[in-house]
Amino acid sequence: MKLVIFDLDGVIVSTDKYHYQAWKSLADEYNFIFSEEINHMLRGVSRAESLKIILDVNGRAIEPEEFAAMLEKKNSIYKRSLADLKEEDILPGVLDLLTDLNKHNIMVAIGSSSKNTPLILKQIGLSESFDIIVDGNCITKSKPDPEVFLKGAEGLGIAPSDCVVYEDAEAGIEAALAAGMYAIGVGEHHLKHADYMTDSMTGESYETILKRFGGK
Repeated sequence: MKLVIFDLDGVIVSTDKYHYQAWKSLADEYNFIFSEEINHMLRGVSRAESLKIILDVNGRAIEPEEFAAMLEKKNSIYKRSLADLKEEDILPGVLDLLTDLNKHNIMVAIGSSSKNTPLILKQIGLSESFDIIVDGNCITKSKPDPEVFLKGAEGLGIAPSDCVVYEDAEAGIEAALAAGMYAIGVGEHHLKHADYMTDSMTGESYETILKRFGGK
């Protein structure tokens, strides 16, 4: 194990409620059906793919210009809400794990589909905490395509087989496995394809990861 890659939303910090509120606001404006169940379908995928899912669920088709305008409107609502994010919103266990990995000379990266990754990391004070950040601004294919994770490993000169990924969405787990990496699922929702599942980041350490990774 030489590199640990973290998804952002749901692993480092939880912004799910902000995404839900922004999509709900947009859905209400356009008279779309939107629920917690639909919101769960959007976990780990890009903004554009999320809107496509919402449109499909509602049996709606729109012109490219309106599609782009809706994406921009949703993002504006979401970004305004991010002004409330602060260091205290980092999920429990994350800072301890980053410190422990650094102590053992394990590189760390962010692999996120979000184009707002730089803003979120700045708000929570982690902009300088990762060896490489690969996000929605750097990739052309969203998860479950493995591009975001492969770019992180390639950028640091690490073989995919020497990488561990923390993810909270099935699309992210599939992307990590497609990249040839060890995938740890995070959260209450069971991710059936994960190599290992943990309820939260609390208690995660270099030793716990190594024990699982070494025994794969």
